Amino acid sequence: MFRVERTQDRRVALAPDLQGLSERGMRAWTERMAVAPLGDTYVVESESGATYVVDPVAGTCSCPDQQIRGETCKHLRRVAIEITAGRVPPPGARRVDCDACGTETFAHRERDPPYLCGNCALAPGDVVVDRETDDRLVVVRVTADRADEVSVKDTTVAAYPKNEGYPDDDLVVEASYLSDALASEEQTRYSFPHSRLRRTDTALVE
Repeated sequence: MFRVERTQDRRVALAPDLQGLSERGMRAWTERMAVAPLGDTYVVESESGATYVVDPVAGTCSCPDQQIRGETCKHLRRVAIEITAGRVPPPGARRVDCDACGTETFAHRERDPPYLCGNCALAPGDVVVDRETDDRLVVVRVTADRADEVSVKDTTVAAYPKNEGYPDDDLVVEASYLSDALASEEQTRYSFPHSRLRRTDTALVE
């Protein structure tokens, strides 16, 4: 039998306290609505069946409550709720599949591949750890190329002996050893399968 220490109460409610919301805020949470992106705006089908266009950046909605009364209507609030919850993409973004794990995520409409979710995202300057050697490296570039398409030393990244077991279609990440970067030495780029590298919060070199 385990014992739970009650040193502090960490219990929290995930849903809002509806009694503490305004009428419009409460209706934004509780009414049945459908929200769909439409370019830089969103179409909201209300519980009554009426359809309105919401621009969350401009803070406008085509409904009478916002147009006539100038209020922050329930439709504007609902779009904000669904964006925050990740149910619809934020302004300027679209739904895509993560090129590393396949999870659905959002990416800016003008951004080029590769598309990476929050769990797989790597960016130039990130410090990562080689799962095979525990060496720390600095990410130089995340490519959209597959490991079985990139040549290294008369073979491919996927077929390279130390990369056995990693997916052939893994994205290729170019990285340099952190020790070289800190020593201001010439930084040679090496190609790794994406899943061979693990993000780390520390840049210390032992």
